[in-house]
Amino acid sequence: MSRESILKAVKKNKPESLPLPEIDLSFFEEEINLVETFIDNLKFVGGQAIQLNAIEAMDAEIKKLYPKASKIVSCVKESTLGTISINKDTEPHGLEDIDLAIIKGELAVAENGAIWIAESDFTIRALPFITNDLILIVEKKDIYLHLHHVYEAISKRERTFGVFISGPSKTADIEQCLVVGAHGAMSLTVFIV
Repeated sequence: MSRESILKAVKKNKPESLPLPEIDLSFFEEEINLVETFIDNLKFVGGQAIQLNAIEAMDAEIKKLYPKASKIVSCVKESTLGTISINKDTEPHGLEDIDLAIIKGELAVAENGAIWIAESDFTIRALPFITNDLILIVEKKDIYLHLHHVYEAISKRERTFGVFISGPSKTADIEQCLVVGAHGAMSLTVFIV
């Protein structure tokens, strides 16, 4: 079959659109400490969270955690540790030896320890995946209980590339041999401010 005939057949056999189900989000409400739950679930998936009393303490904490990091991309104005500048014209392949990337997380999910980052906060899409170690910064007020709430918040934002990150990259084979850092960062640290 030609490409056109295949596409025509797909269009012809397209199922009827159905409305999304109405979900009563109050059903998912819980009286829990969002920050503690987020920290526990992030730890469960291999990440770590550090609560900061002041954003000014961040650089000192980063230096303690990653003393050998020399090639650092900071995408946040609160950190002065960046040694490599990037912009929309930066060739992603040139970032293959980045030690550490520091990126703002827009939203966080307490139920699974995931953080939503938007392209507008890190410019080069490959950056959170190509860096050796990753730091995300999240404000306490931006931690939501469930993904339902976060999807609702995301839907009100400008539609650009974004991704949820939950813990460092990991994969396991059929023999259940876990490999951390297989497809991305070896570690994930979240600073909560």
